[in-house]
Amino acid sequence: MITMENVCKSYRVAKRNAGFREACKALFHREYEEIQALKDISFTIRDGEMVGYIGPNGAGKSSTIKILSGILTPDSGKVTINGRVLWDMGGRESLSYRRERYRRIDHVRQIGVVFGQRSQLWWDVPVTDSYELLKDIYSIPDSVYRKNLEELTESLALRELLRTPARQLSLGQRMRCEIAASLLHSPDILFLDEPTIGLDAVSKLSVRDFVKKLNRERHTTVILTTHDMQDIEALASRILLIGKGQILMDGTLADIRKDAATMDETLAQLYKTYEIT
Repeated sequence: MITMENVCKSYRVAKRNAGFREACKALFHREYEEIQALKDISFTIRDGEMVGYIGPNGAGKSSTIKILSGILTPDSGKVTINGRVLWDMGGRESLSYRRERYRRIDHVRQIGVVFGQRSQLWWDVPVTDSYELLKDIYSIPDSVYRKNLEELTESLALRELLRTPARQLSLGQRMRCEIAASLLHSPDILFLDEPTIGLDAVSKLSVRDFVKKLNRERHTTVILTTHDMQDIEALASRILLIGKGQILMDGTLADIRKDAATMDETLAQLYKTYEIT
């Protein structure tokens, strides 16, 4: 379903010291630092697999998700999703704007993305209006839209929330609505980037149960990034551990625990961060 081959991504970040004098100096001579977010990342995810993608802040998790969803362009490497080449920076094709646009449109029709700190709901309108707009954006047939909305409303307990503006929802309520919004068009792949951030225990259990049901009944491929190991233990059958832009380990949680005796200093810090014991 998903293949990443030797993907690299770097950022050029402007740096300066505090103060008015330094700000004026930066107008004429700006200093930059090169940040290597991803270094030769390669992995394959099978159809219907649920994978936990974990690592400390700044490890490259969100950059990976943004490349897979088509938001970011990698510096090098190849990305293939569901048989379609999304990025091929090694053999750069001279694609026309129209071909590139239609390739992106075909790709986003088959994925759903939830960013815990970003919203796809319109802030001042009721949630149901946001869903109607997404229906038009994705060109979802009326019958499919009504069926999916009814199932998602029941599964995520959204009945009392649909008429409420997004800005008046609590964080847990909004995240349930965000997950429903990402699934209205019946995607084959679901990217969850810290979907339970800030949620209470009851809301977390509700989201976990729903994701497991979605994977079991629709065979949806799920990639989950989170700092909550309880989410990983409850959902993921496989774990990708990333640190400093590189894949450090790939296996089940049991496999990773077995390697604790031979881990290096970097892995030791990651184990401590995630309390893997």
